[in-house]
Amino acid sequence: MTDSTDERTDEETGTGHGSEDPKTDEQYHLEVSAGDVADAVLLPGNPERVAKITDCWDGHDVVANHREYRTATGTHDETPISVTSTGIGAPSSAIAVEELARVGAETLIRVGSCGAIQEETDVGDLIITSGAVRQEGTSTEYVREEYPAVADYAVVAALAAAAEELGYTYHVGLTASTDSFYAGQSREGFEGFLARDADDKINELREAGVLNFEMEASAILTLANIYGLRAGAVCTVYADRTTGEFQVTGESKAAKTASKAVSILAGMDEEVKDQGASSWHALLGS
Repeated sequence: MTDSTDERTDEETGTGHGSEDPKTDEQYHLEVSAGDVADAVLLPGNPERVAKITDCWDGHDVVANHREYRTATGTHDETPISVTSTGIGAPSSAIAVEELARVGAETLIRVGSCGAIQEETDVGDLIITSGAVRQEGTSTEYVREEYPAVADYAVVAALAAAAEELGYTYHVGLTASTDSFYAGQSREGFEGFLARDADDKINELREAGVLNFEMEASAILTLANIYGLRAGAVCTVYADRTTGEFQVTGESKAAKTASKAVSILAGMDEEVKDQGASSWHALLGS
């Protein structure tokens, strides 16, 4: 009689890529190994955005391309930087965070698009996430719902500084991350279907000062905090939910802002080291 475990796949048993020494072995989903990625990694959802992000770098090499995960590593303003696409939603984003952490990534910045729900935000603006409503299920597999999904303050500061330098209109505030593009964001589904309390839910978020909807930030931020990494998010507004306007415009703004933020962070880190500070603060370099 054959042992039933002999017929199970590597994915089911946890053996195979990345199981013996996760710091050096090729990771199961991303197919990256230690040395393939820089300390800082940008995280777009769409694999096709990888090339659009690397267009603003000094140079790059694609180091892996598997499933929804495409990874490239290069430099921006002579600062090492990587990008890994995550696919849509929190589950696949959490896998990216897990496996990037295993090969040495320390800073993770979500780069994407979003729907804005406040009147002061317009199509083409940038929204820099300071914290996120965990309206997705993946992060609750890791920690209780009350645990906050907060962005690293140095990452937020670097993203804001980058947007200022580039002359982009931006807003810093709270994001709601959902598991559903339609029902979860109070949009109409097939044949006009509306989820229960759809209007009440979006109005509650508006009244609470939430700026936008997207689908990955809260999981990325939560896992980063659990693992002692630093993370943030910047998204270009495609949909203005207060007017109904939708345009795929300004796609490169978030990419350029996040890339420049990585270079700014590198300078901030050097300042912390030179000054012997325990962390970055506004008086450094003044």
